Amino acid sequence: MPTKKNPQVTAAERPTAAERATSAARSAERPAPARDRRREILDTAAEVFAEQGYNATTVRKIADHAGLLAGSLYYHFDSKESMLEEILRTFLDELWGGYDTVLAAGLGPRPTLEALVTESFREIDRHRAAVAIFQKESRHLVAQDRFEFLAASQRKFETAWLSTLERGVADGVFRTDLDVRLTYRFVRDTVWVAASWYRPGGQHSPEEIARQYLSMVLDGIAVRI
Repeated sequence: MPTKKNPQVTAAERPTAAERATSAARSAERPAPARDRRREILDTAAEVFAEQGYNATTVRKIADHAGLLAGSLYYHFDSKESMLEEILRTFLDELWGGYDTVLAAGLGPRPTLEALVTESFREIDRHRAAVAIFQKESRHLVAQDRFEFLAASQRKFETAWLSTLERGVADGVFRTDLDVRLTYRFVRDTVWVAASWYRPGGQHSPEEIARQYLSMVLDGIAVRI
């Protein structure tokens, strides 16, 4: 178990997919206190990454915020890169768990759009820091093999939203003159930017924010009767 290590891990030092799977299995086998501590460290790392930026954040900074010696942090993670990967994978796994349930429900285009927006705000509530990191860092991270899953998720996200909007136009639920791709970009950006100001436990629940947001958006794209 290393106590000293360069936080900037080289390509040769990065763990393979098999090694990461083994590490995840070992993590699941850890006693509850160890798993809880690991979760606390990840939550702390996410806040530091979101506030200071990934490149500007060192393992020592994360350890300081977590109340650990830098060497002790390596008991749980081999690098800041592995921490960031787990933070983003956890967020996206939960996001797609919710999205896939919505998309498989066979709802009409408007209820589907409403449910996707609501699920998005719920994820901001659960993973605000991870969403902020994803927004700020994904463009640069996707160039690394380890974070290729971000690009795959972005493509899947775009397909889900565009198909919902296109179905709404085809069904006569949304305006026929709607620029679907422009609308998608507007909805995507205006929903996720909420991570920059939203704070869990505030005056409004994620569901209430989603309702207010949808009332503004849908008045602009729903067919007027």
